[in-house]
Amino acid sequence: MEMISIIDEMFPDAEAELNYTNPFELTIAVLLSAQTTDVGVNRVTKDLFQRFKTPEDYLSVDVTEIESYIKTIGLYRNKAKNIQKLCRDLIDKFDGKIPENYDDLVSLAGVGRKTANVVLSVAFGEPRIAVDTHVERISKRLDIARYKDSPLEVEETLMGKIPKERWSKTHHQLIFFGRYHCLARNPKCHECPLLDQCREGQKRLRKGLVKGM
Repeated sequence: MEMISIIDEMFPDAEAELNYTNPFELTIAVLLSAQTTDVGVNRVTKDLFQRFKTPEDYLSVDVTEIESYIKTIGLYRNKAKNIQKLCRDLIDKFDGKIPENYDDLVSLAGVGRKTANVVLSVAFGEPRIAVDTHVERISKRLDIARYKDSPLEVEETLMGKIPKERWSKTHHQLIFFGRYHCLARNPKCHECPLLDQCREGQKRLRKGLVKGM
């Protein structure tokens, strides 16, 4: 797709921005990232990952201690509980290691389809497209997917239109495009090379909302 190729040129080095050193830390970081920025997650995991190295470490303390490390991010109490549940399942069912297949991943507390796809793609190199708020917004604004589509439908549409070998890279590039260019509230339509193909941008242009034009 021409639009995807242009986004590729804009963000050729796009990659995961969460800080981690192994699949276990990545899974915890993605779990924490729900309804929170990656910057906010990286801020708390700097100390969290120093204190807790293994599933056993998280289970050796009261949940309130985990909460104390992550209380600056959204839904921190629920996330702390899910971390301990996830760690218990890792020990009981998976020898303390993050499983490398989708069905086992989504069986873990706090791990939904998006998180599983990120872990499979980033940690294990499996071609995947994880649909977060940025990917969903961009796909719909650019008319790649329909506004009424669910995240799963957006994912399936993207997988059908993008070569499999580009899925993981395109996932990160769409996130960068949404995070740094086509922002939710103030998209940079005035400098966007896709303006003539973007129905959201065209609407904003008609309403006089595009600055610098």
